[in-house]
Amino acid sequence: MKYENIEYNECEEVYPPAEDTFLLIDNLEVYENETVLEVGAGTGIVSIAASFIAENVTCIDINKHAIKCTEANVKLNNRNNITVIHSDLFENITEKYDLIIFNTPYLPVTEEEHEDDDYSKAWDGGIDGRQVIDKFLEQAPNYIKNKGRIQLVQSSLSDNEKTLDYLNNNGFEAKITASEHQFFEDITLITAKKIK
Repeated sequence: MKYENIEYNECEEVYPPAEDTFLLIDNLEVYENETVLEVGAGTGIVSIAASFIAENVTCIDINKHAIKCTEANVKLNNRNNITVIHSDLFENITEKYDLIIFNTPYLPVTEEEHEDDDYSKAWDGGIDGRQVIDKFLEQAPNYIKNKGRIQLVQSSLSDNEKTLDYLNNNGFEAKITASEHQFFEDITLITAKKIK
């Protein structure tokens, strides 16, 4: 499969690239000489897109199938400035980055619908869609350089305003920089710049 100049294979038990993935790729704010961290790499194609501009990219995922999938797609695209790490959010991260990107698990899922497997971790956001988003927002500022940025994808179903308010009240200037209407929701890209 191909998206723009990126070749990739989809893998079993790994969230396949979809509209939210492409929205993030098409609106990445990454610059030369920057370091980038992608949380929840999936197939790795967002990290691969960033690696054509950034100095280096680290990508992490909680799903071991996604780690293997990303490694295979990185090799397929001959990228040698990407490091792949198995990590639950920032658990195995020690550096600070210019840009952190995350296509979050943002779908509200009831307890009855919840499945405890690797695949569903890519989209299962808990009852209000914010279970992982809120944890990420608390931890991410510790891993961002001064004047660094966060770009995260979520949905109108998981309370964009709450994310914007949290970021704007905690040392960032945040706004929705892209969105796409899908069926019963708007997929949104929130970009936040660290100002403190």
